[in-house]
Amino acid sequence: MTDETRPTVEHTIATGTHGRYLVSPGTSLGAPLLVGFHGYGETAEEEMTRLRTIPEIDRWAVASIQGLHPFYRRRTNEVVASWRTRQNRELAIADNIAYVSSVLNRLSEEPRAAVVLTGFSQGVAMAFRAAAAMSPTVAGVIACGGDVPPELDAHMLARIPIALIGQGARDEWYTSDKRTADETRLRAAGVTVHSIVLDAGHEWTAKFSDACARFLQSISSR
Repeated sequence: MTDETRPTVEHTIATGTHGRYLVSPGTSLGAPLLVGFHGYGETAEEEMTRLRTIPEIDRWAVASIQGLHPFYRRRTNEVVASWRTRQNRELAIADNIAYVSSVLNRLSEEPRAAVVLTGFSQGVAMAFRAAAAMSPTVAGVIACGGDVPPELDAHMLARIPIALIGQGARDEWYTSDKRTADETRLRAAGVTVHSIVLDAGHEWTAKFSDACARFLQSISSR
């Protein structure tokens, strides 16, 4: 057997790594907690800025978790991150869930009135995955510009009591067909779904921030 025909075998190995997250404490002890997941090629800071546009968000503690896979943004050399790629998809998902669970466990050391998870674009999948895996159950999920992960079955989605979905009317990636499919899946699992179509493309708008404020108010007033 020549060197050219000798087989090459791929292996994987688990290793420890460090993630980063930002926290803005609420105005009172035990304030409800909103946890955000950024989109592809973004940072925890960008997601925190996005969440701070929600009216009256100071009543909530806010956390922003950054993806485990950093890289350089070419034009600015800024360090940004993603949640996964196609390579070793299932292993990356498991790593991300373990990472996010560790962060949420630490954030929940202080008793919370409620915990809501939110994601934008690629971060939507992480919000739903974490919500389906988290114990105790979350109070709700807010999603903008991203779809429900295909591997979550009805039993897993049933752990989410209520969800708010935002979709841009001109969003070429998260289309109205995808939103309709997500609504159908969630409702079939018993999730109460509120959705809003935004006069926008693939973006989180001021109108969606207003809708988030109403959604969070309805949860905190229960």
